[in-house]
Amino acid sequence: MHIPDGYLSPLTCAALYGASLPAWVVASRKVRKVVKSRSVPLLAVGAAYCFLVMMFNIPVPDGTTAHAVGAVLVAVLLGPWAAVVAVSVALAIQALFFGDGGVLAFGANAFNLAVVMPLSGYAVYRLLSRGASLTSRRRAVAAGIGGYVGLNAAALLTAIEFGIQPSLFHAADGTPLYAPFDLAHTIPAMALAHLTVAGAVEFALTMGVIAYLQRANLPLLRINHRGVESAVVEGDQAGEGDVPARPRWRLLVVAFAVMVALTPLGLVAPGSAFGEDAPEDLDLAAYDIDAVPKGLRSYAGFWHNTLFDDYGFADERYPQLAYILSAVIGIGAIAVVVGGAALTVRFVQRRRVVATT
Repeated sequence: MHIPDGYLSPLTCAALYGASLPAWVVASRKVRKVVKSRSVPLLAVGAAYCFLVMMFNIPVPDGTTAHAVGAVLVAVLLGPWAAVVAVSVALAIQALFFGDGGVLAFGANAFNLAVVMPLSGYAVYRLLSRGASLTSRRRAVAAGIGGYVGLNAAALLTAIEFGIQPSLFHAADGTPLYAPFDLAHTIPAMALAHLTVAGAVEFALTMGVIAYLQRANLPLLRINHRGVESAVVEGDQAGEGDVPARPRWRLLVVAFAVMVALTPLGLVAPGSAFGEDAPEDLDLAAYDIDAVPKGLRSYAGFWHNTLFDDYGFADERYPQLAYILSAVIGIGAIAVVVGGAALTVRFVQRRRVVATT
């Protein structure tokens, strides 16, 4: 679902950067509460989880590759604005370090996956879980449905952004300048991928994690559910509202290690009918054109400073090793970015306190 550079016009990219900017501003203000608390490591964990989940590409015949995102899970755990930040950071690392999604198109990818997906999915979750206890199965199912709806909302927007390009941006003779496929191609392809396989994976992951936390670590769920009652009282959990949320770090390390080791499964989806990996992969005849569109050819590969382009070494050897190294480096980069941002915010806040005293 990551849009590479060249497939959207510069005007479209600019418009979607503009659409994402207000959400980033609001999220940065809202997430200061997270920075003031002990939840900063969880924000990094959420971003890292999204980064890893998005590496597991699923091939879909005659369409595009698909993947889960994890944005709604982060929204349920830390709040929707924290999810905006977490997914935006993951997308930025993917684009800058690994060329997964364009730099010019970053605003579009962020709008779809980091803004619309968590906000819409979280709204569905809140609607369906209203009145349910924190340990209710309905709450876990609601989270899964929210993940499913949010993913498909993002997929639909991606399809529309691709599909309107030939109509809005074309040469005098009607030849497309950017993405050559229209809505009749993009919407069915994205719907096939995300209403079925990717949506089912998103549903299962989101519901499964929430159901596990309901049994194993309820204080983590309370971070974003302060006033929600639980249906069970288990001895010393009677006052669990005041119990600090402590991630089980050993379990998290093991879980992330397993995910990193499995990331090469994403290599089973090497390309797509939309040619996201390279414009030369486009099935030109299917779009009634005889050459790669001019604008697409000009802007494709706009960012040339990736560490491992498409999660691989330059010589394309040892792809499994490169994929695993990319996962490890991505997690480390996310930890540095989130941790650095948290330290910066705390430093600024302390300076303001000192200045006012």
